[in-house]
Amino acid sequence: MNIGFDIMGGDFAPKNCLEGAVMALTELPSDVKLVLIGDSDVAKKYFNDNGIDPNRFDYVHTTEVIEMGESPTKAFSQKPNCSIFLGFKLLKEKKLDAFASAGNTGAMLVGSMFTVKAIPGVIRPCITTLLPKENGGFGLLLDVGTNADCKPDVLYQFGILGSICSHEIYKVKNPKVGLLNIGEEPEKGNLVSQAAYALMKDSKDFNFVGNVEGRELFSDKADVIVCEGFVGNVLLKTAEAFYDVIKARNRSDEYFDKFNYELYGGTPVLGINANVLIGHGISSSVAFKNMLMLAREVVDARLNDKITQVFQ
Repeated sequence: MNIGFDIMGGDFAPKNCLEGAVMALTELPSDVKLVLIGDSDVAKKYFNDNGIDPNRFDYVHTTEVIEMGESPTKAFSQKPNCSIFLGFKLLKEKKLDAFASAGNTGAMLVGSMFTVKAIPGVIRPCITTLLPKENGGFGLLLDVGTNADCKPDVLYQFGILGSICSHEIYKVKNPKVGLLNIGEEPEKGNLVSQAAYALMKDSKDFNFVGNVEGRELFSDKADVIVCEGFVGNVLLKTAEAFYDVIKARNRSDEYFDKFNYELYGGTPVLGINANVLIGHGISSSVAFKNMLMLAREVVDARLNDKITQVFQ
């Protein structure tokens, strides 16, 4: 298994990326090879300076990087040797089994849609985040930023994608799927929510349990919670901010510690023809390590194959 890793991506690259790669290497099985995409001279110097054998990794050298403020579409045409572009190129050529990056999120989504492309039948690919449940489990929230506005049929497909991901990656049997709304009743919410509910209520594609209110996000009512990317992204960043406030006040709690993004590393892009993982721009070395571990899980689970089978 070859996992491509963009060592130029993230606010603290390449140091955090390289530290994370070393940490992952100690936990990954011997048949997993990490392919570091970026400035190989810097990477090898770091490894040598820290007593690590550089030959434990493969390299694809480039010094070009898409900066966070750049236009993704322009950057893809103007920087054909940037780390993200090369990662997607290798992925398309089947030289990688997965590609992970915490670089420009827009560029990662452009690459996902226009290089490896959406699985036939999938209207809009999406990304997810985990929600710690009070009972100790986890819920899956999607979309969290890929699609700010969604039509009802897109939300319906998120239910399918989330249900498959929850079952295959997080081993939840017959995941309960809920639609995020401002009330439990079918007639609650805006026109999009009402129409999405009407599509979902008799679904045979997933186990729909109805509307989920905000106060039920961390309960056991649903294992998968569907919403538009605008709402999902606000919720994601609110949870991150809440965790930061708790840590700043020097409070420690076993449950609230589960809101630490470092524990999960990143999210797979669901609904595309390859295994792509997107990490947080501020990722620490621990977050990068966990993103690479997740990449291996996604490949082993054959997640994309399972999604493709459903949409055939």
